[in-house]
Amino acid sequence: MKKSITVFTPTYNREKTLRRLYDSLCNQANQDFKWIVIDDGSSDNTAALFEKWKAENKIEIEYYYQSNKGKLAAQILALDYIDTELFTCIDSDDYLSVEAVDKIIKFWKTNKKSSSAGIIGLDAYEDGKIAGEKLPDVKEATYSELVDHYKMKGDKKYIFDTEVYKRFLPYPYFEDEVFHEVSWIFTLIDQEYKFLISNEVYCIIEYQQDGLSNGLYKRYKNSPKSFMEYRKVKMKYGISKKVKLKNAIHYVSSCIFAGNWNFFKNSPAKTYTLAAIPFGILLNIYINYKIRQNTNRIKQGKLN
Repeated sequence: MKKSITVFTPTYNREKTLRRLYDSLCNQANQDFKWIVIDDGSSDNTAALFEKWKAENKIEIEYYYQSNKGKLAAQILALDYIDTELFTCIDSDDYLSVEAVDKIIKFWKTNKKSSSAGIIGLDAYEDGKIAGEKLPDVKEATYSELVDHYKMKGDKKYIFDTEVYKRFLPYPYFEDEVFHEVSWIFTLIDQEYKFLISNEVYCIIEYQQDGLSNGLYKRYKNSPKSFMEYRKVKMKYGISKKVKLKNAIHYVSSCIFAGNWNFFKNSPAKTYTLAAIPFGILLNIYINYKIRQNTNRIKQGKLN
């Protein structure tokens, strides 16, 4: 019988943290899920772990290996295998609360509409503190409304309607970039759908020093083409003039990182882009400064 939800996990050299996630899945009150893992080129004992766990047969596991290509490439591969109504991404250094699967499925069945893209819920730390802030007291909202109007702060847990999500693929993908900006798809989904809002904690998170959250400025610099595509979509569909200008500034900065000085060629908002040029140049200088600063702090044994 096909499961209701897929838990998707991209992983890279995380054998030390995967056990906690595996245990949380085995202990779920509701086992109506499967676990798809994309091993993004790990050189540790990740493969052996999954061979062992699959043999235990406690939960349904699908494990796939690819050469190291980054999180987006792992997600693109996973989507070829995801066939459940819902899916969510749980990183390899995080884990689910015991009632998470059951709460997600019940909330979805009770509240879903034809216009629902999925659910946005909460992440929390092990001490119970919410990541960022709680979501606004509304039943549904677009991602853009949450970010640009309600000023949503902190990581949240996204559970997607698989069929809706796949409608907006493929992602703009660049083989020479590893750390893509995956929020690109939200803006497109926003044009036709809204997310159900749930202030339930579904996921317990713990940031690793070498995780994605610890190198945002480097991501801007090392994956400029991906960020250019994201900023173009935000410029085109921005919910206010302020949002469009902000993203035009970031677009100019990413163009510079990409070595593309023709800011207007592919811009969907040329007036905003023109106004953003001096600010985009300053932002680019600032990002380079922060990268150098963080590099020096890491050398000194400090967090960036």
